[in-house]
Amino acid sequence: MKGSSRTRSTPAFRLCATSVALSILTVALFARATAGQGSRGLTPDLGNCQNLQVLPGNKVFYHVYAAGVQIYRWNGTSWSFVEPRAVLSANPGITGIIGTHYAGPTWESLSGSKVIGLVEDRCTPNPDDIQWLRLRAVSSEGPGPFGDVTYIQRLNTSGGIAPTAPGTTPGELASVPYTTEYYFYREHP
Repeated sequence: MKGSSRTRSTPAFRLCATSVALSILTVALFARATAGQGSRGLTPDLGNCQNLQVLPGNKVFYHVYAAGVQIYRWNGTSWSFVEPRAVLSANPGITGIIGTHYAGPTWESLSGSKVIGLVEDRCTPNPDDIQWLRLRAVSSEGPGPFGDVTYIQRLNTSGGIAPTAPGTTPGELASVPYTTEYYFYREHP
């Protein structure tokens, strides 16, 4: 009887231990992504896009990787941008999910913190990829990585540009895959 009792509890124990291990891994990845607040290791390389620098007194607080789609709508003569939809991750392998990115443009963490940005400047390092951006935070709320954000940079983009072939009917949607990195800044005296 004791043997059968242990046999039944072992899978539950393993499931619980796995959940705890995954939770610890997620926290470790979050801590790693936020470590070195404002440090040299988080400062992005803007290359020829120096116009995307943020105002002095703002430092990188958080850096995430994104994979998703840029959605476009065919209006009968051209494709117009609709919205992004992406998963935000603590690492380039898009594991350690920390939140989502969607219309607004809005970035929202699993903890509920949220920031909405407004595009201030653009740069096109590669015409085959969506532009790099500097956005000013117009709204930032909640505890977590997106609270108190002042600026966002979208850098190191791949894909995401509007289709080159015309659509077939007005209103048709096209979801174009893209990846990028987002850098989030906070004001530091």
